[in-house]
Amino acid sequence: MEAMSTNETTAKNDMMQHHRITKAVIPAAGMGTRFLPVTKSIPKEMLPIIDKPVLQFVVEEAIASGIKDILIITGRGKQAIENHFDFNPELEYFLERSGKETLIEHVRALAEKCQFFYVRQNEPLGLGDAIKHAQPHVGNEPFAVLLGDTIIEPHVNNPPGLQQLIDIYQQKQASVVSVHRVPDDWIQRYGIVEGKAESEVSPDLLRLHRLIEKPQPPATSSNLAIAGRYILTPAIFDCLARVESGFGNELQLTDAMNLLVQKEAVYAFAWQAKRYDIGDSVEYTKCFIEYALRRPETAQIVREHMQQLLNESPEVV
Repeated sequence: MEAMSTNETTAKNDMMQHHRITKAVIPAAGMGTRFLPVTKSIPKEMLPIIDKPVLQFVVEEAIASGIKDILIITGRGKQAIENHFDFNPELEYFLERSGKETLIEHVRALAEKCQFFYVRQNEPLGLGDAIKHAQPHVGNEPFAVLLGDTIIEPHVNNPPGLQQLIDIYQQKQASVVSVHRVPDDWIQRYGIVEGKAESEVSPDLLRLHRLIEKPQPPATSSNLAIAGRYILTPAIFDCLARVESGFGNELQLTDAMNLLVQKEAVYAFAWQAKRYDIGDSVEYTKCFIEYALRRPETAQIVREHMQQLLNESPEVV
């Protein structure tokens, strides 16, 4: 095989550069009904994990993966999201006057690292509908999607979850979705994927055959649940335009991705990472406790308090 010429190599590099993932879309327009009544006034994406809202973890993952352009899909009552990621001169002035200059970096760091854009989804008509709202912003480029109520924590020494998907996209130049294995009784809570492993060397990378939204048994034997992170090619927009409302009378992204599978290669990556589904109150509570047990300033006190509660009320175990 002949080596590529300098011009051919340059052209290939330019093409890869053109197809780099530079934009992320974060859907955050859901009603958060499972957290009522608090979500009447606080978006579920802004629920705190100690002193940081859930959505900030998601944004930090995107930034750590090299994204500098972030579009957040919001809805009614979500102004707190825009306020949180905006500059706050009054707060910074107060911190400076109070001798708390070190905190200024914490409240403005993200706004300096990327650009935020916002589009409003007037009605919560499903994830697919939210993604449709991103088309004017992302144009004809591949883009990342990070669900705003899902925290992904990679294993030690692994890159951020989104970065792992970007790396696969760069290899395959095709859409890829993150998945993780769930217990059988959780299957009907998530979108489930079916596919075939690329090779024995890469058993965690699958070429997808179909996706099923919250299947009821025995609709599938797969336990691979979509884990809240995607890289999508712009062909998804044509697929979204062709599907009709499905499960829950919403426009399902999984239905559009099933059309995408018929047009081009779509992959799933079963990553080694921990997922916190903040849309579920039990999972949110677990996440809060786990982070509290990791923080140096809270770990010992929280651990001792929990042990005291268990000793006093062993019936709760």
